[in-house]
Amino acid sequence: MAGTARKAFVATLVGLAVVVGALALWKLRLVLSLVFLGFIIAAAMRPGIEALKRRGIPRGVGLGVHYLAFAGLIALFLWLVVPRAVTQVQHALDKDRIRHAARSSTGIKHDVLVGLEKRLKRLPAGSKLVRPAAEVGKRAFEALIGIFFVFATAAYWIFERDRTIDLVASLLPRAKRKRLRDTWDLIDAKLGAFVRGQALLIVLVGNVLSIAFAIIGLPYWILVGSFAGIVEIVPVIGPLAAGALAVGVGFTVSWHTALAAGLAVLAVRLLEDYIVLPKVLGDATGLSPLVVLFSVSAITILFGGFAVLFAVPLAAVLATLVDVLVRGRDPAEEEVPTVLFPAKDAEG
Repeated sequence: MAGTARKAFVATLVGLAVVVGALALWKLRLVLSLVFLGFIIAAAMRPGIEALKRRGIPRGVGLGVHYLAFAGLIALFLWLVVPRAVTQVQHALDKDRIRHAARSSTGIKHDVLVGLEKRLKRLPAGSKLVRPAAEVGKRAFEALIGIFFVFATAAYWIFERDRTIDLVASLLPRAKRKRLRDTWDLIDAKLGAFVRGQALLIVLVGNVLSIAFAIIGLPYWILVGSFAGIVEIVPVIGPLAAGALAVGVGFTVSWHTALAAGLAVLAVRLLEDYIVLPKVLGDATGLSPLVVLFSVSAITILFGGFAVLFAVPLAAVLATLVDVLVRGRDPAEEEVPTVLFPAKDAEG
């Protein structure tokens, strides 16, 4: 009886520990997501930092160079794009212009403009805007704290990763340590290649479509083009949303403009699928489109819209672990993705 009681007690403690652990992970999901994002950013920077280190530049300086380059790109974007985007937003929300356009239009364009005019009339004015503005300011401050946390995590992980791998490997039998290191390196390479590839796609799609929309005379071309570049982060669904928005904006001018906008999005999509992805990015994550679509949908439903950023990286991690642990593949023999870096730099 005493033995049975002890077993029941231990089983109860284990069950409670599992439940408490699951609840703790759920409560800490935002922090864990930001930490994972920091690991992904570190994986993207690691080949460049290691390449600089082999040329005699310390890791700390190399990290600073990467962060300065990133800040410079953001500043360049703000200088070139934001003033034009603000002008287009002000033009788009001009109530008098919308009212005049609604009166002089017919059909679908008239209905869309009338609906937009009614929504603009419902917007709060004066003192009623103070409370929403304060809420926006609070959210912006929280976002800045989150960004700082992510980049701080990435910086620390650049220096602590090797020691962490050594610590984890020391807990395993000696025969399994090399397999652990090779698996970790393969996951790191895949995550880094994915981030660098996504950044390249965002810049490419945003610039090409903005230029194409400007040429065909699409209203608010820089806003629509920038949106199309940003939503490249969301696989499958993002490009569809960008195409729908471009066609919808085109219909406010004419069906010819809508058709031209749709063809421009389709042309860029084909260019991306048949030239950029296979020739430049390669098979960075090793995931099929069906797995990507399922991962994006499942992660979004379970954890919300923000978690869609982690759908593909998390699926890539899980797929690599399944290949190594279940299918018995040797991670040392797997091809290492090298987006924007020579193979020796990525493997280093």
